[in-house]
Amino acid sequence: MKLYDKGAYLLNGTELVEDGRDAADIIKSRTGETITSSEAAKNTIAYGILKEHNTSGSMEKLQIKFDKLTSHDITFVGIIQTARASGLEKFPIPYVLTNCHNSLCAVGGTINEDDHMFGLTCAKKYGGVYVPPHQAVIHQFAREMLAGGGKMILGSDSHTRYGALGTMAIGEGGPELVKQLLSKTYDINMPGVVGVYLTGTPAKGVGPQDIALAIIGEVFDRGYVKNKVMEFVGPGVSNLSVDYRIGVDVMTTETTCLSSIWRTDEKVKEFYDIHGRVGEYKELNPGKVAYYDGMIEIDLSTIKPMIAMPFHPSNTYTIDELNANLMDILDDCEKRAEVSFDGAVKLDLKSKVRDGKLYVDQGIIAGCAGGGFENICDAADILKGKSIGANEFTLSVYPASTPVYMELVKNGAVASLMETGAIVKTAFCGPCFGAGDTPANNAFSIRHSTRNFPNREGSKVQNGQVASVALMDARSIAATAANKGILTSAADMDVNYTKPKYFFDKTIYENRVFDSKGVADPSVEIQFGPNIKDWPAMSALPEHMVLKVVSEIHDPVTTTDELIPSGETSSFRSNPLGLAEFALSRKDPAYVGRAKEVQKAQKAIEEGKNPEEGFAEIAPVIETIKKEYTDVTKENLGVGSTIFAVKPGDGSAREQAASCQKVLGGWANIANEYATKRYRSNLINWGMLPFLIPEGELPFRNGDYLFVPEIREAIEQKKTEIDAFVVKDGKLVPFTLQMGELTEDERTIILKGCLINYYRG
Repeated sequence: MKLYDKGAYLLNGTELVEDGRDAADIIKSRTGETITSSEAAKNTIAYGILKEHNTSGSMEKLQIKFDKLTSHDITFVGIIQTARASGLEKFPIPYVLTNCHNSLCAVGGTINEDDHMFGLTCAKKYGGVYVPPHQAVIHQFAREMLAGGGKMILGSDSHTRYGALGTMAIGEGGPELVKQLLSKTYDINMPGVVGVYLTGTPAKGVGPQDIALAIIGEVFDRGYVKNKVMEFVGPGVSNLSVDYRIGVDVMTTETTCLSSIWRTDEKVKEFYDIHGRVGEYKELNPGKVAYYDGMIEIDLSTIKPMIAMPFHPSNTYTIDELNANLMDILDDCEKRAEVSFDGAVKLDLKSKVRDGKLYVDQGIIAGCAGGGFENICDAADILKGKSIGANEFTLSVYPASTPVYMELVKNGAVASLMETGAIVKTAFCGPCFGAGDTPANNAFSIRHSTRNFPNREGSKVQNGQVASVALMDARSIAATAANKGILTSAADMDVNYTKPKYFFDKTIYENRVFDSKGVADPSVEIQFGPNIKDWPAMSALPEHMVLKVVSEIHDPVTTTDELIPSGETSSFRSNPLGLAEFALSRKDPAYVGRAKEVQKAQKAIEEGKNPEEGFAEIAPVIETIKKEYTDVTKENLGVGSTIFAVKPGDGSAREQAASCQKVLGGWANIANEYATKRYRSNLINWGMLPFLIPEGELPFRNGDYLFVPEIREAIEQKKTEIDAFVVKDGKLVPFTLQMGELTEDERTIILKGCLINYYRG
């Protein structure tokens, strides 16, 4: 695999020319054309799709309107509640509400099914589509029933990726979907486009997760595609089945790219035809001369079966490399755990080595990444006639949709799997975020799913529990299962892959999915459950601000799972204050209490009192500030909390990573950089200031008070350097905060206090 240091030109879809002094001459000699990089950049597939959906009139500052929206049952309640509070009357474009995250209804009494009934009644009232629990995971339904060539889809899940079908899809926090529901736009600068040039054919036993992990391992740490669009081109694309392309595509999220798009061909047309939607096919190819801001060149035949060890999809090795260096690599993982868990628990992976081989406790093939038809068929071929054993090792398989499940039953793959001792379950996203299939303490799980962050498998460090996940392809998971838990590469198995043809039967959807066909029925009463709560009132940005630092995180990257845990906490996402009780609970358990104490000062201000009447600790801070800023009063002051993290926001699109801080009185984050655009957008949409500070020694520490004078004026005047002070020992010690670019709408949202206030006027 090669990452180009500069941009690159793609000529006729088959020849790469690296940008440089001789590039223009080479292009002219090959094509007879003279073209600049800026003109050639307009010939990418991504540029064409973005242009068709842009409403701003400027391709530098995009204002995108999407064709369709999709959400699942831990995001759609909050989205619709926000939109309702902002004046929603009807879904203006197709909006699909799937139920694949809290579908087990295993936590919190009736609250999960209450959310589902909320979704069904809203689909009826506002004119949407409702997919009942166990029918399909969000992204498989979108592939089967929503995607279309040249279209754009926005989803409230970070793995919203349908590029392999010619659809540019983006996963964002809920407020961005609210904007679309209110007929507003998605505003971004024109993203860079990085080409992924594929040649060759994958070796036998190598699956899509292997290709994806190889890419993630190369690009993540370098930020090579961060917030850019990955465009898959080259002759190697046609050597991959569409199911295979989908398996690679969905994992592009883990590179921190903005979106993805692939060139399309007859195989994609056949996919649409199989699903009864051939009219949605569109041939997509880059122009004769296309320019890319970067280029990843991959010979697919060189990729070997891969494994991403705990605790990130970028912590990659070939399986052969891991088996050859077991103790060293496992020791490295244990050291990572020490850092990640602050020594609270001890991960012991080296004890998993038996007779020089690594023993695995659990295998799972599931969800939008692993639950595809071809993945499961190949796994069944590997396991046919074998046994997974009667010891600790277990294997669970989750087809991604009921149509996929039905076809696997018809062709015998389910029987082949179940005969081995594996369990085949219904469509469910739980293994990807810790709702179900939680391993035993100190167990090691291998999963064809999307992420392996700390605690993502469901263990709770605060309760003394620790388990860990490695990501692998379904084929190598099946090979491991065939060897009763001994880690095995699928390349080492002599298997005849039968490659049965897929037949899609949409009867189950016709029988069970509610589709309003875009017709709203205002007479329908929304069904609320007792856990579904409205958002609390939020104040506008004050003239001056006091912030108390209530958490300080120095991990290289802080995931959204650490900001607001997944798993059973997902059941409370319809209750903003109830969910907020879990904020940072696995990273900094004292955070919630500290934030609530500071919030008392702001609540006092909102009641017309002095802040110290709510929170006596702040009295000397206010006294120190007033020595130099005599105009500060309770009428123009706001008090809140902030956290510092080196690089927060990797992973999920969940807006709750920001909104939980907000409802606890958070008014800002301070970071060296933000891991993803979507997390920064979530902060802004909840009225929180996304401050930046240069790397190096911090001027403040956890527990310190910060004073940011004239912050409202600074935002209004588009300042990028903002004066601030540490309030300590009766003095104001100056330092500088930075603010990245804000759109006019983002600026106004922050000034108003949140997106809801912005739309209320």
